[in-house]
Amino acid sequence: MATKSELGAYLKVRRERLRPEEVGLPAGSRRRVPGLRREEVALLSGISVEYYLRLEQGRDRHPSDQVLDGISRALRLDADADAYLRELARPARPATRRAPRPERVASSVQNLIDQWTTTPALVHGRYLTTLAANPLAIALSPAFRPGVNTLRAAFLDPEMREFHRDWDEMTAKAVAYLRSVVGGAGEDPRLLELLGELSLHSERFRTLWARQDVRHKTSGVSRMVHPQVGPLDLRYEKLALPGAPGQMLVTYHAEPDSPSFERLQLLAHLTTRPAAPESHRNTPATARPGTG
Repeated sequence: MATKSELGAYLKVRRERLRPEEVGLPAGSRRRVPGLRREEVALLSGISVEYYLRLEQGRDRHPSDQVLDGISRALRLDADADAYLRELARPARPATRRAPRPERVASSVQNLIDQWTTTPALVHGRYLTTLAANPLAIALSPAFRPGVNTLRAAFLDPEMREFHRDWDEMTAKAVAYLRSVVGGAGEDPRLLELLGELSLHSERFRTLWARQDVRHKTSGVSRMVHPQVGPLDLRYEKLALPGAPGQMLVTYHAEPDSPSFERLQLLAHLTTRPAAPESHRNTPATARPGTG
């Protein structure tokens, strides 16, 4: 459930990141605060300064849809950021505290992705932990192994900086995506543990999380460099799995006839290539049949 301070912190950060000239106000030369002043947001939203102050301080938890509409327009929020604002302003009722249930992938989904021998595919849970993956996805990146949290790996595994050629862009998108799916789940112990660990060990994560960016991006291009096949530019697609809240099926593919397509095909070949017979694995070359 979202806390009082979460809504206020979101409003404050978004207000401070918006320049006056972006909303048609004079920048001035004597501003003592970054971005917009509270009274400016209130004016643009069509509400009183006192009421906006109560919202930002967390003293009012029930803004009307009309008020939220005005604030969203004033802060120039896009669809994802607007949806996040409304989740914070409409926190769910606190449920009875229970241990979170383990996230599991249906066996039919695992069987399906295992048949995609030329398409890396995986399923991640609500907080980006891989729940299932096919062999080609695991061959593509060790971060796609089941049980690995891809966000944790991105920030804390040094090899991921080398693997992702667009590491800065990728991490910014990943954090914005996480915030979009978190919504009002701020008390989930799994989420709190993840955020605590990343905040403690990664300055980059702390900076990005503080920006309050929200982006539910479900498609794009990931730029990688694989140790066996070289650079890969792969398009990813994220599809929500019906009947499995929070689970997303993620696939990667390359443009046909591109260098990345050829390299991905090579990786698929290396992944599915049958192992040599046991009797031949340790046979010296000079003792191969027919050589003497």
